[in-house]
Amino acid sequence: MNSRFLIVLTALAVATTLTACGQDSKQAAADAKKAAAEAADKAKEAATKAAEATKDAAKEATDATKEAATKAADATKDAMKPSEPAKTAEPPAPAPAPAPAEAPKK
Repeated sequence: MNSRFLIVLTALAVATTLTACGQDSKQAAADAKKAAAEAADKAKEAATKAAEATKDAAKEATDATKEAATKAADATKDAMKPSEPAKTAEPPAPAPAPAPAEAPKK
């Protein structure tokens, strides 16, 4: 009877140990699944933020390019304009008549 009791007690201890290990493994699997889901959410959030940053940088670069192109066009227009308005040809003014020469006094 003692040997049967010992066998039943041992079987009960083994069953309890296996059950506990099984629960731990289920808990570990659940924790790992939860951690993986959180990591996936954080990766998705990081990807979204990176996409927004890229979009903002591209918009800023486009705006800067447009502004530079506008300034270059304005500079080209200014360079094409003559610096002074064209003068019309006017005849030179007539020279004043020479004063009559006086005879030397004696």
